[in-house]
Amino acid sequence: MTAIARMGSSDMLLLLLVAGAVIAVAIFAMSFAIKGKRSKRIKSVVSKHRGELGQRQAEQLNKPSAMRHRKQKGHVELAQKLVSLLNLQKLMSSGEIRENLAHAGMRGRNAVTVYLASRVVGAVVGFGVTLLMVGLMKKFPYPDFVRFVFAGVGAAAGFYLPRIILTSQAQKRQAEMTGVFPDTLDLMLICVESGLGIEMAFGRVTEEIMESSPILAQELGLTSAELAFLGDRRQAYENFAKRTGMPAVKALTTTLIQSEQYGTPVGLALKVLAQEKRDERLSMAEKKAAALPAKLTVPMIIFFLPVLFIVVIGPAAMQIGG
Repeated sequence: MTAIARMGSSDMLLLLLVAGAVIAVAIFAMSFAIKGKRSKRIKSVVSKHRGELGQRQAEQLNKPSAMRHRKQKGHVELAQKLVSLLNLQKLMSSGEIRENLAHAGMRGRNAVTVYLASRVVGAVVGFGVTLLMVGLMKKFPYPDFVRFVFAGVGAAAGFYLPRIILTSQAQKRQAEMTGVFPDTLDLMLICVESGLGIEMAFGRVTEEIMESSPILAQELGLTSAELAFLGDRRQAYENFAKRTGMPAVKALTTTLIQSEQYGTPVGLALKVLAQEKRDERLSMAEKKAAALPAKLTVPMIIFFLPVLFIVVIGPAAMQIGG
């Protein structure tokens, strides 16, 4: 502290500049490290999906006795026991639940099991916590049976909480993918017009948008892996649309399926679709801009007008009071 106190203004300024330069270099290096980790994570997910597809094909060729059994994690085993105890195996085969989980980015083999178990546990925890809180109240102004009514409401809240979180996560993912989807179509159009096939175009676009939209890059990478391993290309396109749940992706997959089925040029179809999605993005931006004045009305009345009145009327009120 004494050394810093003895420094002059020029030395202090030089020290601050050096510290600022060191912090800027550290932030710059951290951004590169984060980007590298993100790209490695996406590539690992894609390569894992490729490995699972290859393993699935190998298992179909081998006997059932030769299939490998993986050791499950502790919470997965507990979730499986809970689901089997409550006889919820029929819900595990529900296509709607799997699609909702895929929309939120949860595609693991045990995702449905963990999701169902979380809803059951949430209901039990909500019931118990609400009943405990109501029971600890010194004066409860209602009859005793109302305590169980409140506990039932808490159980319902705990039961539907995982579903609400799942829907929110899916909406966030879809909003991020929708913002960069027109640019993705432009990149895909460039790749197709330059002579690349659909599989290589998907792979190339995955590398290009990996930093701007890692979620969409991951989905494109999975589609590229399925196009390489699955025998039915139509199935790969349909899986892409089901995983995202976006109308824009559904339109893209329909375009690609029709192009392969009827032999129409893929580049022309992508050009029309890209222009359509750009127009939709522009119209959405205009819609948000048009709704901005109405949304700013209440904040301006609450925060801006009182300050304006104080500035305008305050000096006059002070003179009158003086």
